[in-house]
Amino acid sequence: MSNLITGRNPVIEALKANRPIEKIFILRGSHGKPIGVIKNLARKNNIVVTEVDKHKFKELTDIETAQGVAALAGVKDYEDIDSLLEKTAGKQGEEKPFLLILDEITDPHNIGALIRTAECAGVDGIILPKHHAASLTDTVVKTSAGAVEHIPVSRVTNIANTLERLKEDGYWIIGTDGEAEKQYNEIDYTSPVAVIIGAEGKGMRRLVKEKCDFLVRIPLRGKIDSLNASVAGAIVMYEVVRQRMRQN
Repeated sequence: MSNLITGRNPVIEALKANRPIEKIFILRGSHGKPIGVIKNLARKNNIVVTEVDKHKFKELTDIETAQGVAALAGVKDYEDIDSLLEKTAGKQGEEKPFLLILDEITDPHNIGALIRTAECAGVDGIILPKHHAASLTDTVVKTSAGAVEHIPVSRVTNIANTLERLKEDGYWIIGTDGEAEKQYNEIDYTSPVAVIIGAEGKGMRRLVKEKCDFLVRIPLRGKIDSLNASVAGAIVMYEVVRQRMRQN
């Protein structure tokens, strides 16, 4: 099974991450430094690059959003949850593990934006539910600007059971909730943590919320009563970064 990666940065990041790529298509007449980078990386990895006309390229993907580049790649594999937790366990002597859990977020643009921020913030892995949530589609890959190639993503059948397992492994579970008593910057994130971002509109599911050690809210001073999920996630993730930088 194959997957089409579109956009200059996503294709560059897929090449840098050594993701298996069968062929790269470039719209004839496309120029610029990123195009040169793609061609050089493809040459080093013995990947065929084909220049195609506008008609052929439009058959592959939408010209307006693809930036003249499309790569036919193997589907990114999800990381097995056992493998992910085994890797993070090895960090106990360094900066503590940091996971992001996305509870039934269905908008692929939000998933992609959260993955991009998570990679920039040094998150060790992302956990998604197998059902009622967006998967790693082409839209997710493009919105993440290629970050999805550099961070492991696991899918699990039961988020609540996974949270119990994380607790056994020494993680503190922090959920975001608009009605929480504590603000997001009033708790300690320097221990191993798993931060949960719930779906827009309905937030975390009840059972997931009950498994949290702490619930935190982001103060809102305007007339709108909620933030976009990817923005809320970014705020909390960078509070984790801030505290850990201060500790070091």
